[in-house]
Amino acid sequence: MSLQTQFLVQAFNAAKGDQLKPDRPIVCQSAEGARRTAQRLALSKAGVVAFSITSDDETGDYDEKPAIFYREGQVPDEFSEMP
Repeated sequence: MSLQTQFLVQAFNAAKGDQLKPDRPIVCQSAEGARRTAQRLALSKAGVVAFSITSDDETGDYDEKPAIFYREGQVPDEFSEMP
């Protein structure tokens, strides 16, 4: 089994009504790098979330729920409900 952990930052922009439009996800090298990137983006975005996801390269299996370690501003419900 070959587990890989990816650290990602997803930013959101305000759209029409109460909608949020996602930016392209940013891949980071570490959790701390993702946290710093998210904190910088939070200054100019409607919302931002930093999370990790673990996958198995051999089987293609991955976590169904990402591990969120930073969240700020407005984010979609699926990110709001996660710990």
